[in-house]
Amino acid sequence: MVSLLRAELRKLLGLPTARVGLALGVLLSPLVVLLNAPGLRRTGAVDADTGLVELGVGLLGPMILGVVIVSSELTSTGDDAPRARQLTATLIATPHRMRLLVAKTLALALVVGVQGSVATALTITLARLAHGEQMAIPSAGRLAAVVIYWVLTALLAYSITLIVRNGIVPLTLLIVNSTIVSVSYLLTKVTKAAAYLPDIVGAQMFIQSSDFPVRIAPVTAGLVMTAWIAALLALGGFLFHRRDA
Repeated sequence: MVSLLRAELRKLLGLPTARVGLALGVLLSPLVVLLNAPGLRRTGAVDADTGLVELGVGLLGPMILGVVIVSSELTSTGDDAPRARQLTATLIATPHRMRLLVAKTLALALVVGVQGSVATALTITLARLAHGEQMAIPSAGRLAAVVIYWVLTALLAYSITLIVRNGIVPLTLLIVNSTIVSVSYLLTKVTKAAAYLPDIVGAQMFIQSSDFPVRIAPVTAGLVMTAWIAALLALGGFLFHRRDA
């Protein structure tokens, strides 16, 4: 399993799109902190979530990584064999599908865990430098929750891609939902049950001041989001095991 995990790590980190996702995840949030700092200082809007909210922008990186680790296997291996996919070669090398899936899942979680840790450290440090003592440094528990949220978000993108076997659809939906218009948030205006959707409930692991329709304790929020991801991964794994390459 260790050698298989190393192979999946090398494969993921060798993908050009994955490198873009890594860079975006690390750099976007600190950039937003710098852009927002003058306005926040001017309006006095620095609060307990300053720095942490900006980390939501960086989720684009984990989403890309979660999608590309699957979608790269579904691409054609060449024009001379348009129906042949990378997945075919992967399964020849590793015929045990569940072991392959576990290795991919662990590789994604490790990469995003490191990415989230670096992005969180940079973002909070820059926010502190920009706002000084106006900004309270978040507790270690809240910072750890951010990293967990990043990993779970990557696994959400990963599991959806496993289910639909298409990289464009899940990436488009997730990016639109997280940056342009949050369908999940709009649904909370219709029913409070939508507060338990994975992206909404997960944010309550570390966000304190936002107006959530249902206030959920951080640990409970983490457990609910984890349950969502576990269910989707189980479905994705089942379909991956049953489908033809």
